[in-house]
Amino acid sequence: MRTRLDISFPPIGRAALPLGLACLALLHAGPAVTWLPPVRRRLPFIAGVGDPGHVALTFDDGPHPGSTPRFLDELGRLGCHATFFVLGELLERHQWLGRRIVAEGHELAVHGWRHGNPLLAPPGRLTAEIGRTADLVRAVGGVRPAWYRPPYGALSLEALVSARLRGLRPVLWTAWGRDWEAAATPGSVLATVSAGLRGGATVLLHDSDHASVPGSWRPALDALPALVERCRAMGLGVGPLREHGVAFP
Repeated sequence: MRTRLDISFPPIGRAALPLGLACLALLHAGPAVTWLPPVRRRLPFIAGVGDPGHVALTFDDGPHPGSTPRFLDELGRLGCHATFFVLGELLERHQWLGRRIVAEGHELAVHGWRHGNPLLAPPGRLTAEIGRTADLVRAVGGVRPAWYRPPYGALSLEALVSARLRGLRPVLWTAWGRDWEAAATPGSVLATVSAGLRGGATVLLHDSDHASVPGSWRPALDALPALVERCRAMGLGVGPLREHGVAFP
């Protein structure tokens, strides 16, 4: 007598939706792992590694009329240039300051329209805001921007694709000063940057406290002369990303 085997399979519909959403979330947030130093070391073009005889000096979160002019004054005194990653909402309000940045030989780059976390943005917002900021930078500075750095260094898939479609190269940093922290001092900023300071480095500082504690730009400004002096003592030139020779694939 033959026995009928009753083989049943669990329904997959209920499992497929969460799995699909998880895959989409992974794709969306996957590029954000470049924020981690070990990952950036494996992707030197994302970290901003450039000419071994040069250090790229970059500033985020401006332009702000209460602080950015002080950085421009100090950079002029020191005789060096930098790249300023600007927020569109601030550049729109202070276009005169954007024009001053360019007129004094510095470089404007795209930081986004506002200082929000790209990983939390609804679909389509980043594409619109990166494009809007890039257009404004070009209108104010007269030159198409070449670089994109997301707020918090958090690259999402949409941000990465949108930046590349706009001809922007994503770049993070190899050394930073943690100058946004309430406890930061000029000495702590210099020491923290110096830990990663070497030929080819891209240094991140902030010329504005727009997204941090009030007055947090002051330690960075006060540390700037010693930082530039240390680079020059090491035989390294200091300048913007456009002179840094980042080898982007």
